[in-house]
Amino acid sequence: MKTIAHYIVLLIVLFCTLNSQAQYDPDKVCRIENGQLIFSINLKWSEKEKKEVSKLFDLDSTLIAQVYSGKSVIVISGVTWNVKKVKPNLVELYKPVQSKADINLKINDVYLVIDQWMNFTGKTNESSVVFGVNNFALSYVFTYGNDNAMFYLPAYKTAGKVYIAGSFNGWSTTQTPMKAVKDGWMIDLNLKPGKYSYKYIVDGKWTTDPNNKLRERDAAGGYNSVVYCCNHRFELKGYKDAGKVVVTGNFFTWNPLGIAMNKTSDGWSLPMYLRDGTYAYKFIVDNVWMPDPANKNTRKDADGNTNSFIEIGEPYLFKLKDFTTADKAILTGSFNRWSQDELVMEKTEKGWQLPYVLAPGNYEYKFIVDGLWITDFENPFSVGSDATKNSFIALKANHLFTLDKFPEAKSVIVTGSFNGWSTQGYRMIQQGGKWIFPIYLQPGKYTYKFIVDGTWMLDPFNQLYEQNEYGTNNSVLWIDPF
Repeated sequence: MKTIAHYIVLLIVLFCTLNSQAQYDPDKVCRIENGQLIFSINLKWSEKEKKEVSKLFDLDSTLIAQVYSGKSVIVISGVTWNVKKVKPNLVELYKPVQSKADINLKINDVYLVIDQWMNFTGKTNESSVVFGVNNFALSYVFTYGNDNAMFYLPAYKTAGKVYIAGSFNGWSTTQTPMKAVKDGWMIDLNLKPGKYSYKYIVDGKWTTDPNNKLRERDAAGGYNSVVYCCNHRFELKGYKDAGKVVVTGNFFTWNPLGIAMNKTSDGWSLPMYLRDGTYAYKFIVDNVWMPDPANKNTRKDADGNTNSFIEIGEPYLFKLKDFTTADKAILTGSFNRWSQDELVMEKTEKGWQLPYVLAPGNYEYKFIVDGLWITDFENPFSVGSDATKNSFIALKANHLFTLDKFPEAKSVIVTGSFNGWSTQGYRMIQQGGKWIFPIYLQPGKYTYKFIVDGTWMLDPFNQLYEQNEYGTNNSVLWIDPF
C-alpha cells in the first residue's frame, strides 16, 4: 500500500516531466482534497495514454481497467477505491489518504487527564456549516422529520430508471434507486440533521434538482443541489398584519437584514438547520427588534440588550471549584466574545458551575469571580502566558499531538497553520513521560512545529514534511474525513 508521502514525492518529481506533455496536467490528473487522494480519469484516453498514466502515477493497470469497465467500487490489494462520474467522459477515482504516521490516536491511547474533563472522539464527523435554510420552488418536493427525508422529483414519467446520489451515500450511482409514483419519482432516506449535497440520475444523465434553488459548485466545475435537514423551527405567534418578519442572531452575525420567515395561519415560522451550539437571537417585525415572547430563556448582552437563547446539542459542564464565599462568578471566553456579564454561573456546595452547549472546536476561556479574572486551575491546558494566559478546551477533540522526548524541558508548545503560527501557541503538558496536547481539527491539511524551550523543531516522529519559505521545513498533518 502506498503512503501519502510516496504520492506527494512522486507528484513533485513528476511535475517537470508532466509539464512538458501537453495531454497531462498534474493539477488535473491527481490532487489531494479534503483528505481524499483523487485521480481524474478521461474515459477517452487511448490505450497508450492509459498505460502512461498508470506508469507515471504508479497505479495498478487492473485498477485502471476496472475504472473503464464502469465499476463504482474497486478493491485492489485490500485498498477500496470509489469511482464517481462527474462528466460524460470524466470520472474521479478516489480513496481516503492514510493517517500520516498514525498520528490520530485511538481512544485507548488518550491519557486519563483528558478523559476526566474532555470528550475525545478520535474522529471528525461534524459539519463546519453553522446554519442553513432550504429554498425549494415547490414545498412538497422535500419534507423532513424524525430523521426521515423524503425527496420527490415530479415529472420524468417516461424515464426508465432514476437514482439519487449525494454526500449521504458516497455519490453512488446505483445504491439508491428511486420509486416510480403517479406523477414522478420518490424516495425516503434516513438522515440526521445537517447539510447534504445531491443530484438525480435520470436514465444515466446527472441533473440538479430543478425545484431546488440552493446549489453549490462541485469539484468538476458543475453544480450540486444542496438540502438542509432541519433540527429547529423558529416560530412567532400573531403579528398577522406585519409586512415582513425576519430572524437574526449570532449564527448570522446579527445581520439586520435577517432571514425571512414564512407567514402561517397563526403567525410566522421558519425551519432551520443549526449546528450544535448556543445561539442568541431576536425577531425583527417591520424593523422593530424583539426577543422571542414564547422563550423564557433570555440573557443580556454586553450592551444591556435582552436576547433570546436556544441550545442545540448536549451541554458541556464548566465547573469552578471553591470560591463559595464569592457573590458572583461569570464564565467568559472566545465563544461569546469575552462578554463580562452574559454567562452567570450557578453556585453549588463545592463552587460554581454552568452547563453550556458548544459546537466541536477549540475554545479559550476564563472565569470572572467578583470582578477578578482567573484561569481554570483544574484544567492543565492553556494558551499564552502570564497576563495573556487563558484556559483551553478542545470539545470533541479528534487529534492528540504527542512528543515523546525532552522530559527535562520547561516549556513545549505546538503551533501551526491551525492557530496562525502563534508563538505562544498551545502549551503541551507532560503525562506518562510524553508531552501531549488534544485539539479539534476539521478535515484537511495542516502544517506545524514544536517549540521546545524557545527552539523550533520538526516533529521527530512524523516523516511527512514540506518546505517552507525559510528553508527549515514544516511537519505536515492530515485529518481524514470519516
